[in-house]
Amino acid sequence: MPEGHTIHRLAQDYATAFRGTTPHVTSPQGRFTPAATLLTGTELTATDAHGKHLFLGFGETHWVHIHLGLFGKVTAGPVPAPPPTDTVRLRLAGETAYVDLRGPTTCALITPPEKRAIHDRLGPDPLRDDADPDIAYRRIARSRTTIAALLMDQKVVAGVGNVYRAEVLFRHNIDPYRPGKDITPAEWHAIWTDLVALMREGVRNNRIDTVRPEHTPEAMGRPPRVDDHGGEVYVYRRADLPCHICGGEIRTADLAARNLFWCPTCQRR
Repeated sequence: MPEGHTIHRLAQDYATAFRGTTPHVTSPQGRFTPAATLLTGTELTATDAHGKHLFLGFGETHWVHIHLGLFGKVTAGPVPAPPPTDTVRLRLAGETAYVDLRGPTTCALITPPEKRAIHDRLGPDPLRDDADPDIAYRRIARSRTTIAALLMDQKVVAGVGNVYRAEVLFRHNIDPYRPGKDITPAEWHAIWTDLVALMREGVRNNRIDTVRPEHTPEAMGRPPRVDDHGGEVYVYRRADLPCHICGGEIRTADLAARNLFWCPTCQRR
């Protein structure tokens, strides 16, 4: 599932292509046709993102709510757009570009109050200017749940996925199995500040890189990472490989139905 930086990047990309214009809106698959018919020719006035939720604002009263889920994908290109396949749930086409949405978990037309309700049930998002990390910490500080699980709980922190979760805990030498109540205010402040910086870089570069300059392949004289997720990381999907810092073996385990990665030496309990 795409992490929050991808959704914020998509919000920027939709805005660049269509904001202030009246794109042609269609649903070749047919499942979004009534809403597409209502929206086509209406100005795209805003785009927004919160965690893994994307919002496209049309006019003053209509929002398209998109959640990619595990299988959703967005593709784009210049016009003329190719003939759409019958898997395209939503196509926006303008004078210079088109964007196709396939396979989302959610693609629904919602009202402003419904949009507000989605925001209200999500935790603070490190990529949003209105985020309050103290709200997240209050939930973390009273929980016996592991910090690794809490970081993936979208009601606690919105937008953090498996990669950022594993990497930020490693960068701060925090055992992923520590209960939230044992995370100090200083540790949480450092984690949050790091998430903000890392995820903003992810939006800029459209990929996740988490290693510090002294641990890049060039600095360490090691081969670059080869992985379909791209980017340089410390522990994510590096099970059984040596840690870049201590040389110990990276471990993996199942936690809340997701693969957890950590270094037991650098992240001691």
